[in-house]
Amino acid sequence: MNKRFAKCLAVGLLAVVGTVSAVGGTPSVAATVIEPTPASGTQVEKNENCIIDYSNTANGYVNVKYLESTDKVIKAQVAKGSATYTYTIRKNDYEVLPLTEGNGTYKVTVLKNVSGNSYAQVLTATFDATLTDEFQPYIRPNQYVDYTASTKCVAKAESLCKGATSDLAKVKKVYKWVIGYFSYDYDKARTVQAGYLPVLDDIYNKKKGICFDYASTMTAMLRSQGVPVKLVIGYTGSEYHAWINVFSKKKGWITGAIYIAGNKWKLMDPTYASTGKSSKSIMKYINNTKNYKAQYSY
Repeated sequence: MNKRFAKCLAVGLLAVVGTVSAVGGTPSVAATVIEPTPASGTQVEKNENCIIDYSNTANGYVNVKYLESTDKVIKAQVAKGSATYTYTIRKNDYEVLPLTEGNGTYKVTVLKNVSGNSYAQVLTATFDATLTDEFQPYIRPNQYVDYTASTKCVAKAESLCKGATSDLAKVKKVYKWVIGYFSYDYDKARTVQAGYLPVLDDIYNKKKGICFDYASTMTAMLRSQGVPVKLVIGYTGSEYHAWINVFSKKKGWITGAIYIAGNKWKLMDPTYASTGKSSKSIMKYINNTKNYKAQYSY
């Protein structure tokens, strides 16, 4: 996690989807869907310190568990081609790491800090992944979007979406709630550390957060309502930023924040719109797609 997250004043570019379920093609209804992420144990690399379970690559994820008792920082890298995603691994439980680069050959490497910025390799696994479909990494919980059926924002999403008969209605309800419920946490932004991961119930209870918190919350809410969502990390201008893209059956992946104004699609960033009181200058910035450059998706 880059410390420049602490500087961002925006979150969650919100994309509006069509009137049918993106994956199933049937009208969406308000029902919580938690796609499973088990460590099945059928395909693994392991040693006395670590397990890499790649049994479920078709479902768009791998599981990593660190076993050794240590106070050293543990990292995992998920690499495919020129793309490398780096995660901080917590101890004694499986972490779910998404395979967001699609089909192909992946290499997962677990690393242990030895001193300063130096790391030693603990375990590696190389495997070919063929996903059931492109949505698999974007319909499940993972380390960056960690939720269950009992997570408060997930329960809120189900409550909000009762009566919603389309994905469009769900997105609008979630968007309206998010910009009204949360405020930007400037104190957290000044003190957040590298490797920070959102804890969604804590964010919900505090009613405030930074850009990563907002994006993770909205992603969890919409995924739990059956809407494929990418949590995207990149830049707005020179600042690190987090936003979301949503899949539309008619338009494919909508790669910017979008809302409907009359019969036109417009860009919308919930935090900019909220903290900026939707001023003309803020809306002009939001409506320029060149201001956003994606780097990673989760």
